[in-house]
Amino acid sequence: MAQQTTSLRTSAQLTIYKVIDPFVKVLIKLGLTPNAVTTIGFMLNVGVAVIFVIGAEEGNRGDLTYVGWAGGLILFAGLFDMLDGQVARLGNMKSTFGALYDSVLDRYSELVMFLGICWYLVAHHYFLSSLFAFIALIGSMMVSYVRARAEGLGIECKGGLMQRPERVITIGLCAILCGVTSLYIGGDYKLYVPGVKYHIFETMSIFTIPIAALAVLTNITAFNRLVDAKKSLLEKENPKNN
Repeated sequence: MAQQTTSLRTSAQLTIYKVIDPFVKVLIKLGLTPNAVTTIGFMLNVGVAVIFVIGAEEGNRGDLTYVGWAGGLILFAGLFDMLDGQVARLGNMKSTFGALYDSVLDRYSELVMFLGICWYLVAHHYFLSSLFAFIALIGSMMVSYVRARAEGLGIECKGGLMQRPERVITIGLCAILCGVTSLYIGGDYKLYVPGVKYHIFETMSIFTIPIAALAVLTNITAFNRLVDAKKSLLEKENPKNN
């Protein structure tokens, strides 16, 4: 199952690379370096946080258009995560520091994005959802940290369902869907079931339920990577037992 998921993910990446390669070549001709592209991606994620903060401070609970616009920018910023690597490869500009810079700014980008999300959710009194967003942030960071720490020990650790591209796509698409849906059914729509005191669904749930799922799945991914790394380390330290 894990191999099928990895194979599907690799195929999807190759398809995306074919689509974006002409744009990558334009960026190279314009003189943009991989680090410059990485920086642009980070600044776009700062823009995502700004949209959420403005939505928190100036919008009202029923106005979910800010969530939709932030989702669009999340996906656009996520595109630059792929562009910088392709610029490095096609432009023959790979460097060890570039790889480090990319990883560091990816972490900052995700932290800033979740800061905006948590700010928005707290400001509009989605306290439980803000807690899930914070837990999703913890899981996201640990998925990356376990991989980095394992690779520092000479162990490859790339498996798991909720890697950064999946997280970006999930949050971005669900945010857009939430914003668009609010235009048709209203941002304050609530679904009640007879006999149940509280609503079981609201428009904002289109955004918050996937975040709750991320909170669970990212931490499961981090834990599974830790288990896989432990097995690999034991095999490395005790080769006679294999």
